[in-house]
This record gives sequence, structure tokens and C-alpha cells, in this order.
Amino acid sequence: MIVDIRKWKHVFKLDPDRHISDEALDRLCLSGTDAIMVGGSSGVTFDNTVDLLSRIRQYEVPCVLEISNQEAIVPGFDLFLIPVVLNADDPKWIVGQHHEALKEYGSMLNWDEIIAEGYIILNSEATAAQLTSARTNLDTRDVAAYARMADKLFHMSIVYLEYSGVFGDMELVRRTRQVLENARLFYGGGIDSLEKAQQAAEVADTIVVGNIIYSDLEQGLQTVNVNFDRTGR
Repeated sequence: MIVDIRKWKHVFKLDPDRHISDEALDRLCLSGTDAIMVGGSSGVTFDNTVDLLSRIRQYEVPCVLEISNQEAIVPGFDLFLIPVVLNADDPKWIVGQHHEALKEYGSMLNWDEIIAEGYIILNSEATAAQLTSARTNLDTRDVAAYARMADKLFHMSIVYLEYSGVFGDMELVRRTRQVLENARLFYGGGIDSLEKAQQAAEVADTIVVGNIIYSDLEQGLQTVNVNFDRTGR
């Protein structure tokens, strides 16, 4: 399947370490979302990832893997997203894990299926922030500098603002998007209603909806109904 992330507006993110029923998965995959992203900050293994992939593969929706550790790399996804946590204090999450993965698998990778994400984690309480020792006390200029770094210096296709569990500062998101010329701005965190999905959609290129799926499926499904400006960048 040919997948073009530039057309994505809405993405559901599923965690292999969390249970989701067949009925719920059916409704998510047939909801009209642009893609299903598989990934998580902890508890992600080869076995639970391949199990979730096999269930999603019953549907035609694009399915991508966001790789959090090399032990959970599973072939068969349409794309593989590689997070580079730009504001991590631990270099392991900027180049360390990536170096180890490429040392092991570099000669066999299909680079047409791999996209680097410039991650900026902004919720200090999030598991991902603690895992990566992310510097989350950033102002708008700090975030804009990281975004420009990803976009213009490293030529990454995605800049991902991750608030992970809390709804973020939409003005900061808006101003970050304004500095990007080529990369798409993904936003994730605290989207638990159609109203919040709409707010995020007005300032980001792509919204990622995750946690609400597991606590209130109906609210999660409503987020697909956001009124996106499909003529925008």
C-alpha cells in the first residue's frame, strides 16, 4: 500500500500493551481515520505488536509502526516511524537507540518505508518524558527552534508535539506550525472530545488520538468528524 503522510489529518494511535476488543477495533478501523499508528512508551514487545498488526490487517486502513525499541520491530507495516526526541537530555533517545538498530538491521532496511519524526515532548508527567529525561520546561522560542532544527537542518518529514495525556497549549502549537516549511506538524495529547479535536485541528496538520479510545470509545470515534480544511498545507 502506498501511504502519503502529507494527506493525513486524523490518526488513531493504538498501544500494543493495552487491550482493545474486536468490536472496538472494527469501529476504529472503519471510522474514516486516515491511519492507525501502533506504538507505546512501555510494555511494547514483538509478540503484542505482531498480534495487534494481524488484527488490523483485516482492514484496508493504512497501518504504521512507531518504533520505541528494536525488540518490537515487526515487518509488515506500511510505514515505520522513528522518533528522535529532540528535547531529550539522554542522548540514547536522540541517536543511541538509532545507532544500535542500524548496526543490527541497517543493511536490510527499505528506506522508502522509514520516516524520522522530530519529537518534542512537553508534558513532564508523561511516561515518555520520564523515560527520555526530556526537558519539558520550554517556551515558544525553544519549541520553534527544535521545530526548525527538525524541518530545515535534519529535513525530517514530521514534527510531533507530544503532550501525552493532557491537552496542550494550542497557541504554542499554532506558532510552531507557522515556522515549518516542509515538515508536517503532528499534535498528540488530551484529545478526548470533538471540541478539543477541532481546536487541535485548527492549529496542527495532523491530530493523533490515543488514550480516549480506551476510556470512552464513543468520544474517541467522534473526533473523526472534525471539520478539517482539506485545502490547507
